[in-house]
Amino acid sequence: MQIVRFSDTQLLARLREFENLLTDAVTHGASIGFMLPLGDGEAKAYWQSVASQLAVGNKVLLGALGADGTLLGSGQIAFESRPNGRHRAEIQKLLVLHAARGRGIGTALMRELEAEGGRAGRTLLFLDTSVGASGAVRLYEKLGYTHCGGIPDYARDPDGTFATNAIFFKRI
Repeated sequence: MQIVRFSDTQLLARLREFENLLTDAVTHGASIGFMLPLGDGEAKAYWQSVASQLAVGNKVLLGALGADGTLLGSGQIAFESRPNGRHRAEIQKLLVLHAARGRGIGTALMRELEAEGGRAGRTLLFLDTSVGASGAVRLYEKLGYTHCGGIPDYARDPDGTFATNAIFFKRI
């Protein structure tokens, strides 16, 4: 497996793979802002918006590639641009294909996202996930993130069920 940084043009060149990754995550219950069923073009529009943010440097997109070059997962780090928050960044949309879970892909992506944050001069990372995402919660705790609370009924899972989120942070 190889972790690579994607530019906006590289993302758009592999748009179909990223669409499939997002669709796979939502289909398997990931609470990442989308509801089932995904509408026509919804995943494509999302990744096109990410490409726009990459183009202006607001975030970094990493992809995990298998030995054959297939996209197995991705993660993003978004940099706060306001003067009072330039020390922090948000980890967003850590996605791993359902069939590829359990191989350390999420861990590898998170470690490299943390390194990206450090290279950008960020000292505080934060993220949130659904309390029901037990694998994600265990991953973040294993990587040294501190659970600092949650908000009841914060978002809906893809099936429409209200879910409490879990908020984590880590100083790097």
